[in-house]
Amino acid sequence: MSIKLARRNAAPLSFILVALAAWPAIRAQAAASSVQCAPGGMSSLPDFAPLVARYGPTVVNIEVVEKPAGDSAPGNDPLNQFFRRFGIPAPGGDQQQPEEPVRGEGSGFIVSSDGYILTNEHVVEGASQVTVQLQDQREFPAKVVGSDERTDIAVLKIAATGLPAVRFGDPSKLEPGQWVLAIGSPFGFENSATAGIVSAIGRSLPSENYVPFIQTDVAVNPGNSGGPLFNLQGEVVGINSQIFSRTGGFMGVSFAIPIDVAENVERQIITIGHVVRGKIGVTIQEVTADLADSFGLSKPHGALVSSVENKSPAAVAGIRPGDVVLAVDGHPIDQFGELSSRISDMRPGSEATLTLWRDRRDRTVRVRVEELKEPQTAAAASAARPRPALAKPNQLGLTIRPLAPQEKAEARTNGSLLVEGVSGAAEIAGVEPGDIILGVDGRRISTVNELESAAKDARKKSIALLIQRESAQLFLPITVP
Repeated sequence: MSIKLARRNAAPLSFILVALAAWPAIRAQAAASSVQCAPGGMSSLPDFAPLVARYGPTVVNIEVVEKPAGDSAPGNDPLNQFFRRFGIPAPGGDQQQPEEPVRGEGSGFIVSSDGYILTNEHVVEGASQVTVQLQDQREFPAKVVGSDERTDIAVLKIAATGLPAVRFGDPSKLEPGQWVLAIGSPFGFENSATAGIVSAIGRSLPSENYVPFIQTDVAVNPGNSGGPLFNLQGEVVGINSQIFSRTGGFMGVSFAIPIDVAENVERQIITIGHVVRGKIGVTIQEVTADLADSFGLSKPHGALVSSVENKSPAAVAGIRPGDVVLAVDGHPIDQFGELSSRISDMRPGSEATLTLWRDRRDRTVRVRVEELKEPQTAAAASAARPRPALAKPNQLGLTIRPLAPQEKAEARTNGSLLVEGVSGAAEIAGVEPGDIILGVDGRRISTVNELESAAKDARKKSIALLIQRESAQLFLPITVP
């Protein structure tokens, strides 16, 4: 099971023929069945026809031509070069054949009458040519004005005027169970409409901390990427972007980017040419039920700080690993990804007021927001794996030893305890040999005795172990036996 992009796909379709002879009987049976009334007396499903008729023309089909991935012509093959060097005819000939360009399709929608269009970044990524087809079959070459990989948003422009444009809605007013409609080009079938309900809001996906996704059960398939998600008022509330699937096709779990996130990206791309984001210099993770119990929270909520960058605004403000951010400027943080979204939307140089949970009570800090710079690729240093341990595992199933000074320098760590073996509760929690123990329940530890003392605290059902794994830090909740 994996998160997959609902992106363009050139694979052929296979149609399954049904037993048409049985259709009259099926239709008669359906007509005889009564419609179950919903709560409140509603006795019929919404009629989406007026919405599709009015806003269908704002949805476009996007065709792209990608640059060839590489030069794989037979004449450039190393084996062919070997044969040619020694004057031997290459198997199959040595003719030069250019690689065919890759073609694909996606969806988008018109946001202004003068030709600005929103779609997903992954739809136009690597494209050498982009063509937009309107519902009336007119085609225009499109320019990629700009794109943002973090939010998967791209802005296109076509040379046209007087175009029908969408209206933006307010995603914050969405509630699970509300009806929504998607229009797009699944498998290349332009202006296909599919409907469903909102399953959840504010979803955080792996490696997608900058977007609080809208989850729906709307049928979204390859080619739907970049298409709009409408509410019943005909307002665009999201951009269909990803699906959760075992097969790459629709399985009832799809995700849309809230339109306010996309609108912010669009405005910055058009006005200044790129997206400016705020940051405070923390790495965060989800607060699970076990972690909430470890830190004394009444329920799992907020964003758990697992590491703080040196000399970052968060470090200057006194934020430390083990703090749980409960609110930003008074806005509660229910899902951990909401913190990244709120901070990234803030202007660099501004200040944010964070409500933290530390030592089982609330406290407030003010932190200055700085500009997020795109990270540079760097090789991550990792600790050398030591020889097998001879000591016995402790109560948690951990076999640990102190780190030598040279090992600490090589691992670039402030930790002092190295995990040599795992079993029992520690193994179930996901601790691995080679992990470096940094702290417990938000407190730094440097000795085996400190770890043993934390594990023997009778008040706790579990402890939150902060570990360093290669260059990353994370909390792992361990149930105390």
